Amino acid sequence: MAGLDEKRPFIAVGIAVLTISDTRTPETDKSGDTLAARIREAGHRMVDRGIVPDDREKIAARVKAWTENQDIDVVITTGGTGFTGRDVTPEALEPLFEKRMDGFSAIFHRISYEKIGTATIQSRATAGVANATFIFVLPGSPGACRDAWDGILKGQLDYRSAPCNFVEIMPRLDEHLKRGATK
Repeated sequence: MAGLDEKRPFIAVGIAVLTISDTRTPETDKSGDTLAARIREAGHRMVDRGIVPDDREKIAARVKAWTENQDIDVVITTGGTGFTGRDVTPEALEPLFEKRMDGFSAIFHRISYEKIGTATIQSRATAGVANATFIFVLPGSPGACRDAWDGILKGQLDYRSAPCNFVEIMPRLDEHLKRGATK
């Protein structure tokens, strides 16, 4: 049965949040603020936070650098998942993925549909793993960030969540590299 196993300890993970926008500033970044508040409220470590413009190379470079930081277990981006010409976050980040997490998008859209109806199809939310780091690509609205965190990420980033969660598999995300190094 799904729920929290109170016998297990809470394990804080390191999270970085990247807002992708040509117009937002640290003062106007409501989506980044929403995520940062929820991350801290859940007891996780906010390792870094930034804003980059809607530019494929800049988005990919920042996220790639974060995946190389041993203190960062999870990267969450917000913005750039729509269909306009400047929405390039999935194109920037999906090439970094070693493994895609198709179920994330499916569950995100199911949750979003309950709130905004068919407008959810205007988002290309996605997720994957790169360099033993989970990457979640969210739409730029505070509501979408709330939906993704409250409905998916909060539980999956809690080691106590049963029957399974992301935290318990984090040590094994790069096992293929470790096995290869010993041969």
